[in-house]
Amino acid sequence: MKNENVTIKFEKIDDWRWRIPKSGGMLVDGLIYADEKMLNIIKTDESPQQVVNVAHLPGIVKHSLAMPDIHWGYGFPIGGVAAFDMDDGVISPGGVGYDINCGVRLLRSAISRSDITRNMRDIVDTLFMNVPTGVGSCRKDIKLGMEEQKNVLKNGAGWAVSQGYGTKDDLLFIEAGGCLSGADPDTVSNRALERGKTQVGTLGSGNHFVEVGYVAEIYDTAVAEVLGLKKDNISVIIHTGSRGLGHQVCDDYIKVMINAAREYGIDLPDRQLCCAPIKSEQGGAYFKAMASAANFAFANRQMITHWVRESFEGVLGTGNNILGLEIVYDVCHNIAKFEDHKVEGKKKKLCVHRKGATRSYPPGHEEIPDAYKSIGQPMIIPGDMGRYSYVMVGTENSMNETFGSSCHGAGRMMSRNAAKRLAKGRPIARELEKSGILVRATGRTTLMEEISEAYKDVTEVVDVVHNAGIGKKVAMLKPLAVIKG
Repeated sequence: MKNENVTIKFEKIDDWRWRIPKSGGMLVDGLIYADEKMLNIIKTDESPQQVVNVAHLPGIVKHSLAMPDIHWGYGFPIGGVAAFDMDDGVISPGGVGYDINCGVRLLRSAISRSDITRNMRDIVDTLFMNVPTGVGSCRKDIKLGMEEQKNVLKNGAGWAVSQGYGTKDDLLFIEAGGCLSGADPDTVSNRALERGKTQVGTLGSGNHFVEVGYVAEIYDTAVAEVLGLKKDNISVIIHTGSRGLGHQVCDDYIKVMINAAREYGIDLPDRQLCCAPIKSEQGGAYFKAMASAANFAFANRQMITHWVRESFEGVLGTGNNILGLEIVYDVCHNIAKFEDHKVEGKKKKLCVHRKGATRSYPPGHEEIPDAYKSIGQPMIIPGDMGRYSYVMVGTENSMNETFGSSCHGAGRMMSRNAAKRLAKGRPIARELEKSGILVRATGRTTLMEEISEAYKDVTEVVDVVHNAGIGKKVAMLKPLAVIKG
């Protein structure tokens, strides 16, 4: 294991990009997207060192990248992106994270904010009743046997639709159609399956949420029209992942990869970057297990979508054919995928790790739904529960610079313990209600950990992405009601 003390130098490329020049054992430069104010925040934790560490990994291509919402994580920084050559590159659980396919889904609607103001309390209460939230949460009417659970891991959101949770049209607007190919439930441990047995269709704790909001601002009218976003209409964001199953998959394969790194003689600057060659037995097994957990997360968000629709229908007394709660898009945040990208002018298949980062494919890309071919892939960038979120679309520049990747949210700038200390004694739920936001949570601790002050201002993050040209701003969404675990 390497123990290099590399002095990190930041070279300004322009107002939105900073290079960490290759030095020591780095195989490529680091590249951080940030303005000067944001870079000063980023420098306060170990995430720039993690950008440097990732640049040491075998087979890395072009740059070790970091989005403006970067902060310290396990192995890779959260907000980190790295692509690896299929022949001599590696795959690393630390480059995906513990919450495999933690992701976010946006629903639009035909409902005007003014139409449901008087119903908002009933809506948030009904959502909190229908969508299981928090550690250990489950729906008592959902009990999956081992074989059925394996079907979830193989088929993802498609399994949920086959069970009546939504329609086939929903699958058109989910990254990868809601199912990663290559999943193999036999590579997932019994412990992981046991942990996931009762958690499909649940929200989880921490920063996961269902948020009812509205379209507050539109910056690109033509693109918003294609996405079906109308000013003052209600929107719903669903943010959750693979729960305990994904966490266990990561934990299991970190142990495998520590041994694999030794076996293949891979020198690591940080043990948390344990990895194996993509084409090795261990690398292949991890990808199959990771894809299985990703499919669990797709099914999870699909089932919650169904219960969101049911909740609105029950409170408002009308069907979804009138309410129009339809999926705009669903994106992965924590994932490794095999994708084609241009490297030195030639198309190459790469293993792209996105950890706390969103895919941002440009107009015309073959993996974008036909309905969005003219505008680019939608990106949903949630902020914190007290401010706002954004909708963006991908750009050609993101394909050229970041392997079709962009930011995924606001990004924490305060630890959970620090947030709890700052929130101690404050009536957080009442504070939010005074600002027009109703909140329901399983416990007070989550609200304390998730205060707005714990996060960067997502507007500043989105502006860096927009100005750097790796995403284009379309609309701002503001919250009216939030449920959390």
